[in-house]
Amino acid sequence: MKLLSIAIPCYNSAEYMENCINSLLPGGNEVEILIVDDGSQKDNTGEIADRFEREYPGICKAIHQENGGHGAAVNAGLAAASGIFFKVVDSDDWVNGQAYTQILDTLRRFVYGKDTVDMLITNFVYEKQGAKHKKVMHYRLVLPRNEIFTWSNVKPFMLGQYILMHSVIYRTELLRECGLELPRHTFYVDNIFVYEPLPYVRKMYYLDVNFYRYYIGRSDQSVNEQVMIGRIDQQILVTKHMLNSHDLAKLPNWRLRHYMVRYLEIMMVISSILAIRSGTEENMEKKKELWAYVKKLNPALYLRLRWGFLGQGMNLPGRSGRQLSIAGYKIAQKFFGFN
Repeated sequence: MKLLSIAIPCYNSAEYMENCINSLLPGGNEVEILIVDDGSQKDNTGEIADRFEREYPGICKAIHQENGGHGAAVNAGLAAASGIFFKVVDSDDWVNGQAYTQILDTLRRFVYGKDTVDMLITNFVYEKQGAKHKKVMHYRLVLPRNEIFTWSNVKPFMLGQYILMHSVIYRTELLRECGLELPRHTFYVDNIFVYEPLPYVRKMYYLDVNFYRYYIGRSDQSVNEQVMIGRIDQQILVTKHMLNSHDLAKLPNWRLRHYMVRYLEIMMVISSILAIRSGTEENMEKKKELWAYVKKLNPALYLRLRWGFLGQGMNLPGRSGRQLSIAGYKIAQKFFGFN
């Protein structure tokens, strides 16, 4: 059994996937690198995956499947994982070597010690192309450092601060026990990956290291603003999936409940902002339908989202509405790092 399984979803990723894989190889035999070729046809992604499997037997494993999208690739990685812990690293991203060593040391303590955790949280860095200063998403003011803690020890998150897929390493069996299965042929499912398991998480640990390097800069990248506007239907689909995944009123811990409501709020804001930025009547109707969907699904949650600080700006007319919309857009930029 491996200490850590790392799934790398790859779709026509030949240009950059080797940099990602090479950054993970120093983990050695304790790590399992699952290179998921998600039906790539435009380049030699599959051949690169096979080559790494040949050159690093027992560490790298190539998985080939018909194209199913990012979610299907993560599902395939999770199904094949033999590691005690599970991490997703996108093929155009990479990890910091020194932080990687610290993470493996920490995970090893949990495996061989008397206590374990359900989720390990680290910082990530926005590697925005052309930016002189790299923005770091850290959690020093809200999470206890270097100790096991529960949701009762978590302080309120600041506006625009969220635990994203880049931040987390989950216990593999927890993901399986909660029945996590991401939708196929859908972008932005990383939000489901990090959100849906949260009520099952009991024990956490925050390691204050800048581990994950989140690359932003390709014109075809899923977080490019114009690309996101073109995929607004998928953003809305993911948001609805998250709205339906849990009855937040039944969660016993109010800090967890508050955090998950805030996460839904930013998802609603992003969908709304994309509709507003598109400038089309069709997308404005989609925004209206989404808010109506929430109101029908859960009236109490609708009131929380509609009259929260960010939610107001998505629905108020006139100058005050525009000002709040701009504030919401800046928070959304911080969340996704729009390029």
